[in-house]
Amino acid sequence: MNYFTKIVSIVLLFWMISIFPKTLKVGIDKEFKTINSAIVAAQNGDTILVNKGHYKEGNINLTKSITLIGIGRPILDGQMKYEVVSFRANHITLEGFKIINSGEDEVTNIGAVRLYNSQFSVIKNNIFENNYFGITVQRGYQCLIQNNKITTNRGKSQELIGDGIHIWSSAEIWVKNNYIQGHKDGIYLEKANNSFVYRNYSEKNLRYGLHFMFSHNNVYTANVFKNNDAGIAVMYSRNVGMFKNKFLDNWGDGVYGLLLKDLTFSKIKNNIFRNNTAGIFMDGASKVDLYHNQFVNNGWGLKINANCMENRLMNNNFENNTFDVSTSGSLVLNSFRNNYWDQYEGYDLDKDKIGDVPFHPLSLYSVLAEKNSMIMLLYRTFFVEILDRSEKLVPSLTPENFVDEQPMMKPNKI
Repeated sequence: MNYFTKIVSIVLLFWMISIFPKTLKVGIDKEFKTINSAIVAAQNGDTILVNKGHYKEGNINLTKSITLIGIGRPILDGQMKYEVVSFRANHITLEGFKIINSGEDEVTNIGAVRLYNSQFSVIKNNIFENNYFGITVQRGYQCLIQNNKITTNRGKSQELIGDGIHIWSSAEIWVKNNYIQGHKDGIYLEKANNSFVYRNYSEKNLRYGLHFMFSHNNVYTANVFKNNDAGIAVMYSRNVGMFKNKFLDNWGDGVYGLLLKDLTFSKIKNNIFRNNTAGIFMDGASKVDLYHNQFVNNGWGLKINANCMENRLMNNNFENNTFDVSTSGSLVLNSFRNNYWDQYEGYDLDKDKIGDVPFHPLSLYSVLAEKNSMIMLLYRTFFVEILDRSEKLVPSLTPENFVDEQPMMKPNKI
């Protein structure tokens, strides 16, 4: 081998070493004692393995496309001062850590982990405890948040705590299989489009279990929202799909299983609304299809304001609700068809499983209760029953076109 060939071989060897990803190890007996020192030495594409330990390194600022993996659940401690981990590059992965004690700032909304304009990044299999915000995504794109447990007991009121997962001005974010408890909003999306929220469990949050505004073309499926102080709110959005979710035990004054505020062109299908003050409250919603949903054991199954129009309610089941439906006015621009109402007393002579007599689900008592809550003191009295039966025979105060022309004789399959 001549001299020139040797030089070329050496150069190629160093070039290959430099471009292939490396694995750097952090720990008491490893080559790096701190995470930040390993980050300084790392290059794009490298993996840093952080061994079990309690790391108090202030802010961990990730400006390279690296994978950070915890071995034995190492703790990243923000000491109540710092944003613990910051993503400032694309293709970053954070996995296997316990992240605690973030700093708190109401202006910058710092918390445990924040993504700054990060694309194709992943946060998975982590535990978040006692943080102000859990995970914040700011102008993210195609990022994944999966299998994280995000809890806090830090806020005594919603003004003193941030959200579990906060997504702002982002697109194509996947939020999957996370558990969120104790934050202001469990999951909050604002100006977050084309995103997918799947199989999350959000409970006992101090405001909404799920809250999104100005967020379009999103799908929410197979989530559980339970016992949140204000329920769930979907506002100022369009083309939203909500399928196979459970809205449970959201109970209290002004609390809803699901609030639809100015929602348009959306579908709500195969959901369960159980033990809520109101299963769904619709205000300014239009062109929304609600079908194959179960409303059971709610105060109100459905509240639909007079400013809602061109909504279709089909093949839903209303069972054991105090009031199946109520409305705030006399103008009805929505359609009801093939729903099952457990208070229906009609008959089916032709045996087609559809009642031969139309059903007026809006009771006089619910109309009066909507205008004066004190009338609830007369609930289940003989006087109220006589009023309701008289109103159904000869409607006078309830809208005559608030009617299901084809009520089902048996519950629909959900």
